[in-house]
Amino acid sequence: MGEWHLLSTLLDKVQTHSTVIGKVWLTVLFIFRIMVLQTAAEKVWGDEQSDFVCNTKQPGCENVCYDLAFPISHVRFWILQIIAIATPKLLYLGHVLHVIHVEKKLKERLKRQAMLDEQANLFLKKAYKIPKYTKNSGRISIRGRLLRSYVLHLLASIALEVLFIFGQYFLYGFTLKTRYECTRFPCPHTVDCFLSRPTEKSVIIWFMLVAACVSLVLSLVELFYLCVKAVKECLERRQNYTVTPVTPLLSDKKAFKKRDEVIPNYASRELDLQGRKLEVNRISDGDAGRNENNIGEIHI
Repeated sequence: MGEWHLLSTLLDKVQTHSTVIGKVWLTVLFIFRIMVLQTAAEKVWGDEQSDFVCNTKQPGCENVCYDLAFPISHVRFWILQIIAIATPKLLYLGHVLHVIHVEKKLKERLKRQAMLDEQANLFLKKAYKIPKYTKNSGRISIRGRLLRSYVLHLLASIALEVLFIFGQYFLYGFTLKTRYECTRFPCPHTVDCFLSRPTEKSVIIWFMLVAACVSLVLSLVELFYLCVKAVKECLERRQNYTVTPVTPLLSDKKAFKKRDEVIPNYASRELDLQGRKLEVNRISDGDAGRNENNIGEIHI
């Protein structure tokens, strides 16, 4: 498994930030596809070209007939398939790490805001739910941008899986024949070529096909699960949404171009408004006190 060590390490990190169904998908990928490919398929297909024998001595005939029967080796085809379907997972992992880094920098920036007192920090946490994606355990909450990224990577994986299944069918089908007929140049006539261990290879082909179909079904189930979960959360937010003094206006948020400047700028605005209200209250209290003193002097 040395050649697959780097990919296995990266996908293991993806497993931490995936759903339960996504973890099952990764288990199927590791055990039923990568391990079978490494331990069984490569050994069975190790003699594929040397044991592809044709009943002719014409130089080059066996090579062109083998190329006609197998445009690409099954093992190399499955390696490309695994790398292709794992690429969207790795892109999603990169997005997750970027979001975690941004939230970490945002929390450090808020801590450096000396002007914000405990009441302002409490207001920010309630209004903006800081942190939005990361949890105390180090894992992430799949919502918002991460949910969209997760759904996009699932759609890409499903499309690639279907593409490779149909590609395998159109290249050489799902069952190997014992005898292949070839009429390609430079063969002098119709040549019969024979493949070694066709039954054993067909069994492995069907096993890899079933594993690919299971992965495809798991991806579809996970996509359906995320869609249902997103709809339920959206309905719950609409039912529980109430406008409060700490609810920021959408127009105020959109006034800032940079996303990371929304929170400190909005907090500064709120603190400035609170300070003005306190000053107005102090002035009104002072005026009321002077009026009471004046009234008392008049009565005396």
